[in-house]
Amino acid sequence: MKLTFTAVLVVLLQLMAIGQGTLADYKRAKEIRSSLSKVYQVPQQIIWSEKGDSFCYWVNQKDSKRSLSLVDALNRKKIATDVAQIEKQLSAQLGKEVKLGVLWGRDLKVLSTNEVEFTEDNVVWKWNGEENKLSRLRDMPTTGTDRRSGGYWGARWDDSKGEPTDSPDKVYTAYIKNSNVYIRKKEDSKSERQLTFDGSPGEYYSARIQWSNDSKKLAASKVRKAEIRQLTLLESSPTDQLQPKLQTRDYNKPGDALSQYYPTIIDVIGGRVITVDPAQVANQFSLSALVWKADNSGITFEYNQRGHQRYDVMELSAMDGKTRTVISERSATFIDYSGKKYRNDLKKTADIIWASERDGWNHLYLFDAKTGALKQQITKGNWVVRKVVNVDEDNKKIIFEASGMHQEEDPYLIRYYAIGFDGKGLKELTPEAANHQATFNADHSLFVDLYSRVDQAPQAVLRRVADGQIVMNLEQADISELEATGWRKSEVFKSLARDGKTDIWGIIVRPRNFDPNKKYPVIEYIYAGPHSSFVPKSFSANPSGLAELAELGFIVVQIDGMGTSNRSKAFQDVAWKNLKDAGFPDRIAWMKAAALKYPSMDIEKVGIYGTSAGGQSAAGALLFHPEFYKVGVSSCGCHDNRIDKIWWNEQWMGWPIGPEYAACSNIENAYRLEGKLLLIVGELDDNVDPASTYQFVNQLIKHGKDHDFIMVPGMGHASGGDFGEKKRRDYFVKHLLGVEPPAWNIY
Repeated sequence: MKLTFTAVLVVLLQLMAIGQGTLADYKRAKEIRSSLSKVYQVPQQIIWSEKGDSFCYWVNQKDSKRSLSLVDALNRKKIATDVAQIEKQLSAQLGKEVKLGVLWGRDLKVLSTNEVEFTEDNVVWKWNGEENKLSRLRDMPTTGTDRRSGGYWGARWDDSKGEPTDSPDKVYTAYIKNSNVYIRKKEDSKSERQLTFDGSPGEYYSARIQWSNDSKKLAASKVRKAEIRQLTLLESSPTDQLQPKLQTRDYNKPGDALSQYYPTIIDVIGGRVITVDPAQVANQFSLSALVWKADNSGITFEYNQRGHQRYDVMELSAMDGKTRTVISERSATFIDYSGKKYRNDLKKTADIIWASERDGWNHLYLFDAKTGALKQQITKGNWVVRKVVNVDEDNKKIIFEASGMHQEEDPYLIRYYAIGFDGKGLKELTPEAANHQATFNADHSLFVDLYSRVDQAPQAVLRRVADGQIVMNLEQADISELEATGWRKSEVFKSLARDGKTDIWGIIVRPRNFDPNKKYPVIEYIYAGPHSSFVPKSFSANPSGLAELAELGFIVVQIDGMGTSNRSKAFQDVAWKNLKDAGFPDRIAWMKAAALKYPSMDIEKVGIYGTSAGGQSAAGALLFHPEFYKVGVSSCGCHDNRIDKIWWNEQWMGWPIGPEYAACSNIENAYRLEGKLLLIVGELDDNVDPASTYQFVNQLIKHGKDHDFIMVPGMGHASGGDFGEKKRRDYFVKHLLGVEPPAWNIY
C-alpha cells in the first residue's frame, strides 16, 4: 500500500505528539511556571497587630489582582482592599506610576482593625481599609544602605577590637586596650584602670565585654587566637574592569586549628580575676556568648567540644570561682547542635527547658539550673519536637511544633500542640492531617493556621489556642484554573527502608500529558544533607521545580532517605562519618517499590541531579551505585568533605579527620565513575570551595573517565541559573530519552 505525502506527514506529527523530549515538550516546560502559578486565595505575609486583636495578609486573585485583607479577630470581620487601589492613590500622591512588587508588605504594621502602616518610596503611609483612603504620615531618612543586604555568611569579626561598653548604671565604661581589659569613669578620662595584665596579641581579651546587672563585675573571654584560612577565588570576568580579580574569604576547613575562648569574671572594685577551669572547656569547637545570671552570682555559657559528641551548659561562679556543668549532652555519634538545640532559662524559677535526643527522639526536658538535676521529661514518644513556639511561665505551658505523633500518616507533617511543664495535659491544636503553618498573636491566645499537603490545596483559618477550635474561616485556595491546565498533583508515596521496617516517604511528579501505558525514565532530585528533611510537605503546583522537568517526558521523584533529619536519632545517625551513603539503599528500594506499583516508571533508565550536598550525592550515585543510576548532573558539589567549610562537615563526618573522609570523597573515588556525568560549578562559589569540583574533574581526567564540565563565570553557589537549567534538561533528554534536544532559539 502506498502512502501519500500527506499521510506520512500526519503519521510523523502523531509520533511527535506522543513522543518525549520533543520541541512541543520543551515549549510546555518553558511556559509551565506561568501556568502553574494559577493558585489563588492563599494568604501571604500574615502580620498581627501589637495588641493581638487584628491582623492582615494579602492574597493573589484571578486576573492578576491582589487583595489586602484586614481582619478584626475579636469581632470576626474582614475588610478586603484591591491592592490596585493603594497603587492608584500612591501614584497620585507621588506624581509617578507605582507598582507594589511581590515583596511589598514585608514591613506592614497593623495599627487597628482597619488601618495598616507601610513604607514606600522613603515615605511612611497609612491605609484605612474602611475608608479606602491613603494618608502620608512622614518621610523616612535616607541612609544610603539597603537594610536587606547582607555580607558574606562566613566572615569572622576581629573580636580583639570593639567599641567601649557602658555599665548598666552608666558610671563606668569598659574597653580593650593593648589586648587587656580597662575601665574608667564615663565622665573622667583620667580615671582609667587596667584590670587584666596577661593579655597579648596572641592571647588577648575579647572586646565582647558583658557587665553584671549590678555594675560591679565584668565578664569577658581570654582568647588564644588561631589563624583563619583564606579561600581564594578567581573572578575571571569582572563587570568593572577587563582583567580578572582575586577575591578572598574567611573559610576554615575540617581539621583547621580554632581559636579557644576562656571565660573570665573580673571584680571591678576589688580587682579579683576568676578564670574558667581550662580542662573543662578543652578542645572547643565553639563557646557561646557569656550571659550573667539574674542574681549576678556567675555567668553561664555553652561549650561545644570539637567532634560534636559533648555539648554542655556550664557556669562559672563569681562567688567561689568554680566551673561546673549544669546540663551535659553526650553522643556516641554526633549532637545535632546546629539544628535541634533549644534552651530557655526560666526567669521565675531556677529551671531550664532543654531539647535533647537522649532517648532517641528530639524532646523537651526540664532541668534544675542550680543542681543540674533532671526534674521532668516534658515530651515523650516516638515522634519529634520540631520547634518551641512559646513558653508561658505563668501558666507553665509550652506551645510547640511536632511531627510523627500520628502513626498512620506522613511523619513529617507539622502540627501544633500545647503541654504543661510537668508533661501533662498534651493538647493538639491543629487536628487536620496536613502540614500546618501557624502565625500567633502577641499573647499566644489566637493564631492563623494555614494548612495544606503537597497534594491538598491550602486552607486558612483563625483558631483559639485554648482548645484549637476554629473561630473564623479565612481563605480556601482556588486551584480551578490550575486544574484546567491539565495539571497533575504530586503523589505521596511510601515504601520500606533498607531495614525492612522503617517507612521512607517521597513524592512522584508526572507530566501533564502522562500516559500510564508508556514508559518514562525516572529522575531523582536529591538533597541528603543530615541537617533537615527536604521533600515538600505543603502544597505546591510545582514542588522543587520538578514539574518543569517532568514535562519533558520524565517521571521525577524526591525522597527523604535514612541519614536525614526530623525522624528518630537512629534514622539520622546513618549519615555519621558516612555521607556517601546519602540514603541510597532506601532511595533505590523506594523507586523499585514504586515501579512495581507503576510499570510506567522505567527504572532501567534512572537519572539524578542535585546542588551542593545534593551535588555531592548526585555524582556519588554514579560512583557508588552505577548499577542503578545511569545519568547524573551535579552542581556546586561538595566532592570531598575535607575541602568544604568546617562547621557542616565536622558536624556529620566527625573530628579528628579520619579515613572516613577519603572513603566518602568523590575525588578519591573518581576511578569508579560509570554512566554520563555533567558537572556544573560557579567560579565564585564561597559556600562550597569550587576547588572541590576542579579536583574531581582533574581525577576524572587522570583516570580517563568521560564526563562533561561547565564552569559558570561570575556565579556563586547555585545550580547554574537559566543556562544551567537548560543544560541539565538537555543532558537528561539526550542520555535518558536518546533524543537530540531542540536548539534553544526555537522555543
